[in-house]
This record gives sequence, structure tokens and C-alpha cells, in this order.
Amino acid sequence: MAAEQKVAIITGASRGIGEALVRGFRDHGFRVVANSRSIRPSSDPDILAVAGDITDPETAERIVSQAIERFGRVDTLVNNAGIFIAKPFTGYTDEDYASVLGINLDGFFHVTQRAAREMLKQRSGHIVQITTSLDEHATSRVPSVLAALTKGGLNAATKSLAIEYASKGVRVNAVAPGAIKTPMHGPETYEFLARLHPVGRMGEVRDIVDAALYLEGATFVTGEILHVDGGQSAGY
Repeated sequence: MAAEQKVAIITGASRGIGEALVRGFRDHGFRVVANSRSIRPSSDPDILAVAGDITDPETAERIVSQAIERFGRVDTLVNNAGIFIAKPFTGYTDEDYASVLGINLDGFFHVTQRAAREMLKQRSGHIVQITTSLDEHATSRVPSVLAALTKGGLNAATKSLAIEYASKGVRVNAVAPGAIKTPMHGPETYEFLARLHPVGRMGEVRDIVDAALYLEGATFVTGEILHVDGGQSAGY
């Protein structure tokens, strides 16, 4: 095992943006530890699939410990796992609340804490959150309080961690997408979602992968919330 070959952990990696992130990082020479509840083993020896619920601290422990055991290091963590439930505020159930906070926040906390420990040991690393623009630019057309609460929290945590680790060799950034064509959105919603963006279309998963890979190579960038949202963050 070549110690200098970088290793990325990607959560929510079985489909959509996460699946594309795995391909993108592999294409850039990374070994990848891919996690989701439904992830299947890969025939690629440089992809380690770790199945499990990201809300469970034991899953986070297995992800990072198996990354170290198999590949010897952790260089990048992409916190991609997340869910979005669009409902009026009074329509959310206790189950909705627990699910969104569990995946979006607990999942971030457990795996990031463990990955950061490894990065701090080697005095290098990069942590990236996949968040949303909706926390800063709400729209009455898409009620999204729980997204704002959780993904907005991740945007704030990104800046806080970036400053905490700025002198320790670890960068922390976020990619804030608009609506992206993934299995999360049915084709019947595409026309409506396209109109939410000033550019008049939805984003593609490649747009998010390109943004994450840009941040990976941008070694003077930390604490950045990179909006990849078709102009949503600029206004309507």
C-alpha cells in the first residue's frame, strides 16, 4: 500500500451525489471508503464499502477504523449523507424531526469527530459538508425549516471548525447545492424545481462533484461555503 496515495471517506455513497463523488475521487487517484446503509461491496480493491447507519456512533467508528486498517490514513471526509423533507413547519412529525436531525447532524458529528482525530495526527486533511443554500435564502415555494436548521447548522459548523483547525493543517469547507437531479427528486418535479433557480434549470450531480474536487485542490481555501445553486444565493 502506497502511503502517499490519499484516502477519502464519503458518506451517503450508494446513489446520487454520493455515488458520483466516489467515482470522482477515484478518477483523481484517491482510495475511497464508501458508506451508506445499503452500500454493496465493490470489485475495485481501492474502494472499501462500509455498510451501516451513519447516525450510529458504532458505524462511524467502523468507517474510520477500517479506513486506517485497510489504507493506513484518512485525508478527506465528505459528509454527503443527508435527507430533506419539505413540509409546512406545523406538519412535521416527531419522526420527521428525529430522522432529519439524526442523519444530517448526528451523522456529521460522529464520523467527523473520528476522522478529524486522524487528520490532526498527520497534521493534514480536508473535511467537506454537502449542505444547502436554503438556510440563507428561504423561499415560500419550498418550506424547509428542518433543512435550514440542520444544513444551516453544518454551514456554521464548517466555519467554526475551519478556524479551530486552521493552524493544524486541516481545512474545512462546504458545498451548498440548489436542487440537483438525483433520485431524491422525481422527474415530475423537474419543471417546478428548475424555476427555483435564476439560471432556469436544475443542477447535475457532476456540478457538485466538480465543486468538491475544486475545494480538494484549493489549498488556500478554508471556511468557505461554495454555493452551487444556479444563482439562488444571489437572489431571485
